[in-house]
Amino acid sequence: MINRIYIKDCLSFQEIDLEFSTGLNVFTGPSGAGKSILMQAILSLFALSDVKASLGEVLISDSKVIDELYDLETNDDIIIKTIKKENVRFFINNQTISKKNLNAFSSRLIKHLNLKDTSDFESNKLLNFIDKLCKKDYKEFAKIKSEFDVLYKELMITRKDLKKIIADELKIEDLKEFTKFEIDKIETINPTVDEYEELNLLKRKLSKKDKIEDAIKSASTILNYRQDVSNTLELLEEDSSFFDETMNELNNIFEKFNDSLYELEDIDIETVLNRIEKLSSLQKRFGSIAQALAYKDEKIKDLESYENITFEKSVLENKLASLTNDIDKLSKQLSVYRKKSLLTLEKKINKYLKFLYLSNAKITLLDKNLDSYGIDEVHFELNGVSLNTISSGEYNRLRLALLTSMSEFDIIENGVLFLDEIDANLSGKESDAIANVLSTLSKSYQIFAISHQPQLTSSSHQHFLVDKHNGVSTIKLLNKDERINEIARMISGEEITTNAINFAKNLLIKK
Repeated sequence: MINRIYIKDCLSFQEIDLEFSTGLNVFTGPSGAGKSILMQAILSLFALSDVKASLGEVLISDSKVIDELYDLETNDDIIIKTIKKENVRFFINNQTISKKNLNAFSSRLIKHLNLKDTSDFESNKLLNFIDKLCKKDYKEFAKIKSEFDVLYKELMITRKDLKKIIADELKIEDLKEFTKFEIDKIETINPTVDEYEELNLLKRKLSKKDKIEDAIKSASTILNYRQDVSNTLELLEEDSSFFDETMNELNNIFEKFNDSLYELEDIDIETVLNRIEKLSSLQKRFGSIAQALAYKDEKIKDLESYENITFEKSVLENKLASLTNDIDKLSKQLSVYRKKSLLTLEKKINKYLKFLYLSNAKITLLDKNLDSYGIDEVHFELNGVSLNTISSGEYNRLRLALLTSMSEFDIIENGVLFLDEIDANLSGKESDAIANVLSTLSKSYQIFAISHQPQLTSSSHQHFLVDKHNGVSTIKLLNKDERINEIARMISGEEITTNAINFAKNLLIKK
């Protein structure tokens, strides 16, 4: 529920600081006072309308929202904030969020009913609710629905695999030829994993071969003076062992390199360079020789699968037929239970429609092509006509009857409901009916509504007056006496009569 809102510098409002209770919260006031501005300002905190305020903040508790991204767990408080300077910035618990993501997040917190929103009557949305109702009333339904969901996922995977095989089959010869070409291309080179690095090392040795030979030859002259140096050290009565050891080590190094250079004599540098070039082409294409070999192995498996494609196709076709048959049976079983629950929901809706001076809502299940919801499509009618032909007043009352009926089954999550002009241009008895239904609905929803009629206003748990003086709008929570005066004004106009006062008192007593 929304506990508190704070809004600063929003058009005609300088500052709004309000706390709310559960149940029905109603805003009233003279025309032009700023009621619609207030409602839009609250909705803007949820990214459901344009932000006009320089600063806005809303505190929400008991949301039942779990969101790892914003570190939210069940019953955590949520603070949504908007700041408008050059641009508008949105925050959830001090973490930035885009307007688009906040709009999506808000759909889990609040419901905004307006004439442009027809989502409550969308077939899939209604099927979700009907399925919850079926699970509540029929224990076996949950098992059937779970089995259907598992098989449907398997069906989609099987269809996808079969579609790929059929597509492959149409171009199988081309695929075979291309795959063989790819395999032959790598096998012709026949690389080994470390060969590229080894050949590059050999290339570097070959490129320095002549220089190393010349250098060793030049440096080897020092060995010609080995005996002279030893004799001199003996004459000087100095130990010559260190020199002898050094000369021996130097001689060993030179001989080792001479041997390795001798081994290079039979190596053709052009052959090495050509081999490196071929290996390099594989490196560039696949990233490494190891990846090239892995690709070859993959293509060998593909080639084997192409050879077995007819068999695999037959297996998938049989599997698809079996799955389709099983899902068809499950879909029909789901429909049987759904039709029973639809009758229950329809009966409840028509009960509320009588209060709202409407009748004859009819909900039927029509057949459709199989999808993740089954083969059912929910169709709504009122007095024998589709919903797109009824008046806006009838549409709003039907939607209220639907929401109130759904809330009575105690299988919907509590939420927040915003209503646009719900009782505008209605007669007294129709307004009274709206008020009674919203009172029932307010047991499941926290409701915010602008009211034009005393009936709904007198039913509110909190009554706020929006007023305007010298171009500045204000809002305040009314006490009992103030409520009587405001309801009396709504009845008789600016000149409040004694009869209006008495009528207002009677309304509040009845409620």
